[in-house]
Amino acid sequence: MPSTVEKLSPSRVKLTVEIPFADLKPHLDKAYRDIAQSVTIPGFRKGKIPNMVIDQRFGRGAVLQEAINAALPAAFEAAVTEASVVPLGEPDVEVTRLEDGEVIEFTAELDIRPEFTVADVTTLTATVEVVRSVDEEVEERLKMLQQRFATTTEVDRAAAEGDQITISLVGTRDGEPLPDATADDVNYIIGSGGMIDGLDDAVTGLAAGASAEFSSTLVGGPLEGEPADITVTVSKVSEQKLPEIDDEFASMISEFDTAEEMRADLAKGVQEMLAAEQVASGRDKVLEALVEATEFDVPERVIAAEVAARKDQITDQLQRAGLTLERYLEQADETANTPEEFWAEVETSTLRGLKAQLILDKVADDEEVGVDQADLSEMLVRKAAQNGSTPEQEAQHMMEHNHVSAWMQEIRRNKAMALIVGKAKVVDTDGKPVDVAAATPVPDAAAEIETVAEAAE
Repeated sequence: MPSTVEKLSPSRVKLTVEIPFADLKPHLDKAYRDIAQSVTIPGFRKGKIPNMVIDQRFGRGAVLQEAINAALPAAFEAAVTEASVVPLGEPDVEVTRLEDGEVIEFTAELDIRPEFTVADVTTLTATVEVVRSVDEEVEERLKMLQQRFATTTEVDRAAAEGDQITISLVGTRDGEPLPDATADDVNYIIGSGGMIDGLDDAVTGLAAGASAEFSSTLVGGPLEGEPADITVTVSKVSEQKLPEIDDEFASMISEFDTAEEMRADLAKGVQEMLAAEQVASGRDKVLEALVEATEFDVPERVIAAEVAARKDQITDQLQRAGLTLERYLEQADETANTPEEFWAEVETSTLRGLKAQLILDKVADDEEVGVDQADLSEMLVRKAAQNGSTPEQEAQHMMEHNHVSAWMQEIRRNKAMALIVGKAKVVDTDGKPVDVAAATPVPDAAAEIETVAEAAE
């Protein structure tokens, strides 16, 4: 199957491919069979319609087109292999020559991975934060567990921080009630946040039956972001009592008999989790440094397509959450303050991500990284653990959604990343070396205790 390659730019080529009619004939025969099975013509049994009759009824061109469409993918793949290029995105294909019974010729213009040299990772240094305090993290986890199992007792006094109150909210503007700006019998812990601004100050000091007014900005619903006057009425004040961290509490919410055992296991798991977070940060920093040090251009069409897909995804997520981008930026911990800044950051991060993928693929090619059945099985086990499913269910999902190629590419990139970080130098902010090469994901002991606690609750 003859083909030629013309380089249009460092990252775009034009392939010209000829398909001899002998190679097209099996597809042509199948096209005739499919048409014969799908149509009914008086005087002929279904599936037994002669080719000449099909040509007369539907035209030889329609049959040829179906056969060509079936033959193009394999012919294109063979031409790409012969040209030794790595396609990026979909090609622009055009049939340029069709001589019935002789030859078919088509051209395919496509973006390709440009030639580049990966920077020497051994010359790069990445710096990560020192591992956070294990004791502080353990105490925070225990506090959260205490709050989950706290008991409440209704009290006849003014509400204070930490109390659980039941409230009703009415939003008005110029004295007129606003639709969709009311809520009844809402339970809220004073000081926990997460509701409208000014609520904590308004309810602190109110006893059951008392009301207060304040101005704020509505959150959620069709009036999100709109200013409103809020009237809050407290119907019940309850005092929270946190359980003691003792042996009884430990045996109730965990697999351990004593609080000391629970705390020790929690500390061990938190220490492993924090170390794993540091390792993940180190791997990210190594890849970021490698991207910065490796110079090449990603094709503009590939960048534009990826940015458009990312924008559509973000927009859809915001719509599902009932948020505008402006409101999201007010609430989220983002460095961008305006939509323009946010989308600019999206474009920058998308380009950085594309370059990282291309570098990992290049390393995998250069090092001849392969993927075997054991690698795929390991990924299925890992995904099952993450998703709370079974490897068999993950394998079924992979086949049903045609994820085999993408997951194998993910495995290959992870292997390339392991090769890279094995040569990298990573230190923490105190100058202490951090080994990011041999680390593997560890279970979160706190999450495991959380699971037992949920069952107990």
